Amino acid sequence: MKELLAHWLHRVQTFRYHRRTTESLNQLIQMLYAESHLNVPYVVLIVTSCAIATFGLLSNSAAVIIGAMVIAPLMLPIRGLALAALVGEFKMFWQAALALIVGSLMAIGMSWTIGVMVGLEVYGSEIMARSQPNLLDLGIAVAAGAVSAYAVAEPRVSNTLAGTAIAVALMPPVCTIGLGMAQLNARLSIGATLLYLTNLLGITLACMVVFVIVGYIPLHQGRRPLTIATVLTGLLVIPLAISFTRLIEQARLQNQVRKALTRGTLTFQRLDLLGMETDWVRNPPVVRVNVRAREPVTSKQVALMEEFIQQRMQRPFRLVLQVSNVEEVTSETPLP
Repeated sequence: MKELLAHWLHRVQTFRYHRRTTESLNQLIQMLYAESHLNVPYVVLIVTSCAIATFGLLSNSAAVIIGAMVIAPLMLPIRGLALAALVGEFKMFWQAALALIVGSLMAIGMSWTIGVMVGLEVYGSEIMARSQPNLLDLGIAVAAGAVSAYAVAEPRVSNTLAGTAIAVALMPPVCTIGLGMAQLNARLSIGATLLYLTNLLGITLACMVVFVIVGYIPLHQGRRPLTIATVLTGLLVIPLAISFTRLIEQARLQNQVRKALTRGTLTFQRLDLLGMETDWVRNPPVVRVNVRAREPVTSKQVALMEEFIQQRMQRPFRLVLQVSNVEEVTSETPLP
């Protein structure tokens, strides 16, 4: 066991020492500098990936969205941005920042245009899922950034794999911002913007940390940019934590609604739950429950169910039932 541990420690030290050299650092800078340029191929990939992602979001197709993630180039300037901040390469930093800003603005403008032309009044779950970021999304961003940076340090790791991981976190939220603007839905656009910033900062911070860990940049040299990136990312933790708390409360609420429909009283056993959404902005929060009923639902039944949920959740809620009536028709049913 000790020999195995010593072997792996030796490999890690060798791995780091090889990348401490000036030559290896210059090679990394040159490679990431080339990736961070705003050029024609970059613009073409932005346009095509944004179009695919936007149409995939509008059609609520996860498969199409994944296709856009594969070719999205927004991950290219992020690694350059992270390394430039660590080594103090201001020209490279602004080049990468320009590419990232222009690419993001192009994607927002294009998705807004497509959203206005299509004119959907109600968006699907793929779009709405990107309007409520939480701490889980930050974790995804950090993992994606770490994979991307490690792919640069270790050539045997596929860069395509790392690029896809980052594209997952960036292009769909950018397109969602534009689609929210097309629908004049400020909450949707703000939520998607928070998700975009969360992923952008999380990925950048993770790339910087990995570059330091693998030995490209000494810790004392990268301490200041690392601190700035950590503080900026930390500022987003508060709204993300609030959203995460709501996510947990939403799961509890859904569970209590199902219990009310199935095991609460005989009154609710004739209702089938189809879907539910909660408006947490209002006070008290409004719970809209879509149910299917074989018999008419009375206001007394709604009041009983509302009381049941309030007792279980220990906070006030306003319940709104959206009822779809079920009519059974057989061959013997008389004509109207």
